[in-house]
Amino acid sequence: MDVSLTGRVALITGGSLGLGRAMGRVFANAGAGVALVARRAEVLDEAVAVIAAAAPGATVRAYPTDVRDGDQLASVFAAVEGDFGKIDILVNNAGTSQTGKFEGITDAVWQEDIDLKLMAAVRLCRLAMPGMRERQWGRIINVLNSGAKAPRAGGAPTVVTRAAGMALTKVLAGEGAADNILVNALCTGIFVTDQWHRRHASVASDKSFEQFVTDTGRNVPLGRMGDAEEFANMACFLASDKASYVTGTAINVDGGSSPVV
Repeated sequence: MDVSLTGRVALITGGSLGLGRAMGRVFANAGAGVALVARRAEVLDEAVAVIAAAAPGATVRAYPTDVRDGDQLASVFAAVEGDFGKIDILVNNAGTSQTGKFEGITDAVWQEDIDLKLMAAVRLCRLAMPGMRERQWGRIINVLNSGAKAPRAGGAPTVVTRAAGMALTKVLAGEGAADNILVNALCTGIFVTDQWHRRHASVASDKSFEQFVTDTGRNVPLGRMGDAEEFANMACFLASDKASYVTGTAINVDGGSSPVV
């Protein structure tokens, strides 16, 4: 099956590293123009260089932005539209895995998590949907995690904001369906990304990174951690015309780890 994004333009938040960078690379290889949004300009520039090398001829641009700031989001959205002419595909991928014991989570931490993971997606969807509606074509992918479906003790604030993201997905899928705006969520498991390099350095520096990845992956039903490209391939399918009858769903991409479907 040939999955093509030729002629499409994708805006990906959290696009500088990890799953965001992998989606940028896969989308660009499928023919899309790609706008990467993240906070650190130098890391974004590196991502653009890596993707451009992997997808010769693709148009890939960096837009340093703090997605927690509504004014910055409005400005960067206008800049991407000005540079590319439109935005067909929106991937809300910005976020962290901030967790802690409930009674120790302050209002400030709650608000930061809500702004980063929920309100950034709300604001970008509100900006993107009118153009998608006018063109009668759009794809929105909200990147969540398995905690959105199966919240665990000690998982706040992340599992709460991710659950809200799943509800947002369902609402927007219903409102966008008549105009061919398909809205889905992808619930992640554990993938070999830069954050696991940091975790290795902090908790398991006595073993090699390869051994750390192998040991960690044993807890996954498939017996291994995922590769970021495996996640990006699913996102690329949902962003394409091949997924033209898929909307309003949250798909686990987690090697079988989630206790719920």
